[in-house]
Amino acid sequence: MDLNRHPHLSSEFEGELSELRAKLLLMASKVEQLIATVIEALVERDSTKAESIIVRDKEVDALEKEVDELCIRILALRQPAATDLRHITTALKVVTDLERMGDLCVNIAKAAIEINREPRLKPYVDIPNMAAAARDMVRRSLDAFVREDPELAKEVVVSDRLVDQLNDRVFQELLTYMIESPNTIGVATRLLFVARHLERIADHATNVAEQVIFMVMGDDIRHQKAKLRAEMQAEAERRAALSREGGTLPPMK
Repeated sequence: MDLNRHPHLSSEFEGELSELRAKLLLMASKVEQLIATVIEALVERDSTKAESIIVRDKEVDALEKEVDELCIRILALRQPAATDLRHITTALKVVTDLERMGDLCVNIAKAAIEINREPRLKPYVDIPNMAAAARDMVRRSLDAFVREDPELAKEVVVSDRLVDQLNDRVFQELLTYMIESPNTIGVATRLLFVARHLERIADHATNVAEQVIFMVMGDDIRHQKAKLRAEMQAEAERRAALSREGGTLPPMK
């Protein structure tokens, strides 16, 4: 949050908002680390590393409680005006999405422990790519919140499509394994759950981005993703054409 845009805020209020921002960024960083570590546990077949996720998720849960309490204290004591109120209420929603991402990492960790007990089904390619994309979405969605940047938030919403496509590819590939080799059904089913959990993490990052857009612009785009993707694709193609022709590029809309 750019506090320079809120000159009416008291120094104490500014400090509380800075603390809120810092806690949300810390929470997002921990979620990113959980995603990275749990996929390492799967790829490296390291169940000890997977078990550590279950313990480390408690740190995310503790931060959720701290953020909730801070938001409630600000609302009760500061009685923020409309713009600031929207920021606080958005933070309460964002923290819920982050906590659920942590829970999904725990689910992946539990699946990884079971998968690691069985012979390796195949080299993992798409699942790590899904995890990397989801981590990037988490980071950028929180950056968009802190910077009050709806354009970055829109990019996050559009990028969710990549994770969905990778999830579809994983599903088709694992389905083929199960049909051709029924003895792989157990492991393949657990890998499907891993992919599904990663897809849900990306969905939560998308939720955060959508909340940022509403917070800054007042636009509810939850049911307009296809339209947003089409508009951003058209804008990207227009800018690419201008660049090829040597024209001056206007700011992104």
